[in-house]
Amino acid sequence: MLLSTDRDFRRIFVADATSKFGTQISALALPFLAQSALHADPAQVGLLATLTTLSFLLVGLPAGTWIDRLRKRPVMIGADLIRAGLLASVPLAWACGTLTLTHLYAVVGLMGVATVLFDVAHLSYVPHVVGRDRLLAANTALVSLNSVADVSGRGAGGLIVQAAGAPLALLLDVASYIASALLTARVRRPEPGLPKRGRAPMLRDVGAGLRFVLRHPHLRPIALEGALTNLAIQLAVVSLLITLADRPGTAGLFLAAGGLGTLAGSLTAPLLRRALGPLRSLWLPGPLLAPFALAIGLHDLRLAGAAWAITLAKTGVDNVLRVSFRQQATPPELLGRMNATFRFLLTGALAAGAALAGLIAQTAGPHTALWAAAGLLSVRWVLTLPLAARHPTHDHVTHGS
Repeated sequence: MLLSTDRDFRRIFVADATSKFGTQISALALPFLAQSALHADPAQVGLLATLTTLSFLLVGLPAGTWIDRLRKRPVMIGADLIRAGLLASVPLAWACGTLTLTHLYAVVGLMGVATVLFDVAHLSYVPHVVGRDRLLAANTALVSLNSVADVSGRGAGGLIVQAAGAPLALLLDVASYIASALLTARVRRPEPGLPKRGRAPMLRDVGAGLRFVLRHPHLRPIALEGALTNLAIQLAVVSLLITLADRPGTAGLFLAAGGLGTLAGSLTAPLLRRALGPLRSLWLPGPLLAPFALAIGLHDLRLAGAAWAITLAKTGVDNVLRVSFRQQATPPELLGRMNATFRFLLTGALAAGAALAGLIAQTAGPHTALWAAAGLLSVRWVLTLPLAARHPTHDHVTHGS
């Protein structure tokens, strides 16, 4: 069956895009609200961004074990509704004049826990909905539409924050989570039965997921390079939001340029895989696009924005090819733990990048932090050289550790 005629996939597809659109609005609205209404300094903005993803470090690994033991769709629906309720409390507190930074910190921290559960469940649910033979097509569609949501969400978010204020923008994200939950609830494909074997201790199950990823000759370098990439991207984004604190519209357009780059990369990913093979397509775009990353730190925002778009094109390629590779290389009973391990490493790196951005911006200025991000993005590809060295004359895929 074609994906375009698969009703269940269409519902997952639209739910994901709706949620991502709203999330991009909040990603701009929350730091601007903290700075404009609560007079947060760069270190506090960095802490806010850190708490958004810190939960992936705190509960990311056990989340994989929980998800492998539960049905995925109810987890996704519950996580969406929890995030909607938490986020709705922010504009309500603002309207009542009781909003504090502590309130914001608590909301983004608890939303992060719900996001951990949603993301791991979603990545583990898609292979069931579409089948492994359609994963590349499904991930191409999901990443492409998410990129469109990134562009429109960031662009619209900046303009909405500037024109109507951050609290109104946050209400749009609340609506997007509710819509996502309703659409996901309409998926009719029954999930396979859960394993009937006795449950191993939590630490043993968590360790099995970690060992699978870190001992796998292909997944390990992908995970390490992805973690460094996310650290550098978050370092750049938080630094940019601090630099352009008085120009949310400009910040939104700059970040939207990255979304366009991600979209272009996701659309070309299947072509790259056919042209380069399953392994070369995982590492070769890195050294080819690396030099452009150095221009992200330029004061000319037009040139820096173009460099940002080109740099993020690699993210689009990776989000299609590497996620599909991971899902295909992992046994079904390990999908939750594999995805949780990647989320722990990749999204945990976002927390580290946000904290580093606040620290550098506070001590040396936000533009110094941008240059640091540019430097890291230009050398990250070195971590995937084991993929090139392992098979210098031919390409094949290892499906185990």
